[in-house]
Amino acid sequence: MLLDVQKIESFYGASQVLFGMDLQVGEGEFVTLLGRNGMGKSTTVKSIMGLMAPARGSIRLAGREIAGIASYKVARAGIGLVPEGRQIFPNLSVAENLLATAHNLQKASQPWTLERVYALFPRLRERAGNLGANLSGGEQQMLAIGRALMTNPRLLILDEATEGLAPLIRAEIWRCLGELKRTGLSIMCIDKNLGSLLPLADRHYIVEKGRVVWSGNSQELAAQHAALQSHMGI
Repeated sequence: MLLDVQKIESFYGASQVLFGMDLQVGEGEFVTLLGRNGMGKSTTVKSIMGLMAPARGSIRLAGREIAGIASYKVARAGIGLVPEGRQIFPNLSVAENLLATAHNLQKASQPWTLERVYALFPRLRERAGNLGANLSGGEQQMLAIGRALMTNPRLLILDEATEGLAPLIRAEIWRCLGELKRTGLSIMCIDKNLGSLLPLADRHYIVEKGRVVWSGNSQELAAQHAALQSHMGI
């Protein structure tokens, strides 16, 4: 198992948000976290990424315990994050954003390069000299994905992959995520567009009040959608 999260409990001050969160992502798997807003999905991502330390529980990446280590060490260990809100560098160009955090510490045999990112997102090639602040929301999301890929991660995590984007841009993001899955990249995705996630994802976790209340594959989720709808808010 590439990512193995076991029984993590996380707090904001005295307020507990995660109550024994469990999830796994295998090599080459596309896994989703689903659920209504405020149920603990983003807190789970922050706990995995070292942006907050879980009080209890275990987070293992390829067998290595990473719970509580610094976020830059998590990134170097092989997890690339596309954060909610994109958080690109507004005063750097597209090319500079992509190169700012580029590394290949995992010794990928076919590492991500500027040219490879531009091939995945042709719009970024056209905007290579533009500042991040001057990009549209969709272009910023493409850039955030490209920037994460330039770290050559073993696991790509997307928090709200297509939130607030126009339908055509959302379709482009899903197309690119499909291409990434075909390369064998492991992906964990938070999003609300179930119709786009079902064909792509191998497994799904539904989160409510800081714990997993259902898990299964796309066929099972589609079959039980009506019964599960109240947990997902869609």
